[in-house]
Amino acid sequence: MTTAARMPAAFIGHGSPMNTLELNRFTAAWRDLGAKLPRPRAVLSISAHWFIQSTAVTAMARPRVIHDFYGFPRELFEYDYPAPGAPDVAQEIVDVVKPAWVGLEHDSWGLDHGTWSVLAHVFPDASVPVLQLSLHSGAPFDYHFDLGRRLAPLRERGIFIVASGNVVHNLRRMNPALGDTAYDWGERFDAEVKSIMTSDPGRLPAVASHRDYALSVPTPEHFLPLVYLAGLCDAAGERARAFVEGGSMGSITMTGYLLGDIAVPRSRLQASGGEVPDPASVPPEQTNL
Repeated sequence: MTTAARMPAAFIGHGSPMNTLELNRFTAAWRDLGAKLPRPRAVLSISAHWFIQSTAVTAMARPRVIHDFYGFPRELFEYDYPAPGAPDVAQEIVDVVKPAWVGLEHDSWGLDHGTWSVLAHVFPDASVPVLQLSLHSGAPFDYHFDLGRRLAPLRERGIFIVASGNVVHNLRRMNPALGDTAYDWGERFDAEVKSIMTSDPGRLPAVASHRDYALSVPTPEHFLPLVYLAGLCDAAGERARAFVEGGSMGSITMTGYLLGDIAVPRSRLQASGGEVPDPASVPPEQTNL
């Protein structure tokens, strides 16, 4: 598929894996996004849940579905998202980012829940080819920002780039009783990030000096996908727009951003964060939201 116009790009706050099965105001916004997107040639997902010591892209024809979590209902473990891969697009990605290096991953990964929990609503029929790009765990923000910029030509080739994480993500402070709210420190940090993304996305790496960064981003993997969208914004000379906002269980925010020429009205449905394991009974490293 060749398009004269740029394909939009997005960052989606994916939250609990239970959002795969839930209809709430967040997932309704994701569905609305999918309904309004031009059909892409392929999807490149940058998920918080493939956080390794290198940068790689899935290059298999049939990526497996990875259920990378514990303590959730059987229905979630039985969920399948049988999207095809696109080895030819994987090679394009390797080529387009040069001289930066991206390896081709043929067998050890696939599609994790950071990808399929979102695409279950954006492209529910699983017919669009999907690839994942890993997050280099040893690289600084500037590396990820630059790589996001290097991915920009893919938008001209019909590739929908979707970054999946959360702006605020602190599992150790999570409290399901708080429902669709965020702590004051999470709200402040989320608001600061929104101010940057909607005015000057190139400044996003500097947000690491914000007073609420340590509580909001105790580990970087859920925040880093947004840095890729900031890089794409910078390459396009455009600002992002927030298309859905809100908190979840106190220490997570679900804010989503959109880049490109597409209108997505916000849903009025009430959010439901989905049932999640009690954090007091499941080790934080096993909740892996």
